[in-house]
Amino acid sequence: MFGDSLSAAYGIPRESGWVSLLQRQLPKHRVVNASVSGETTAGGLTRLPDILAAHRPHLTIIELGANDGLRGLPLRQTTRNLEAMIDLAKQQGSAVLLVGMRLPPNYGPAYTRQFQDLFTEVARARKVRLVPFLLAGMAEQRERFQADGLHPDAGAQPLLVDNVWRELKPMLKEE
Repeated sequence: MFGDSLSAAYGIPRESGWVSLLQRQLPKHRVVNASVSGETTAGGLTRLPDILAAHRPHLTIIELGANDGLRGLPLRQTTRNLEAMIDLAKQQGSAVLLVGMRLPPNYGPAYTRQFQDLFTEVARARKVRLVPFLLAGMAEQRERFQADGLHPDAGAQPLLVDNVWRELKPMLKEE
């Protein structure tokens, strides 16, 4: 698992985070959570080679890009970084699941739509499975978030597992 604060269990006990819950759901697999709060795709691209070399994963889940969008970084840069990370993982023999995000509407309709679409475009171009939106089914429910309004609370974490599981489960059967 290679992500940002949403996967690093920011603001809640790590064992309550969705990645830890996923590990409990997969007792025959070892889930390594290499997520870092605040991570951008550029930072992830820098860190990924060492993570791949250290763990040699059969499957890599990439949940990055939200911090790029929240910082208003160029979408082409985010796209290139995600593509490069997928390519690196595949070169190491790892299947890849890409996890998409969306931005709040205050970034303007054009940037917000283009940001959302880039995950679909990257997944299609690199032929990887996609979770379209990690926070699907809960993003509008403010009570499911911590006080910052960005990070899901501990009670919302099972929903994140469910969103990822839909795309992850078939990949596990392919191994």
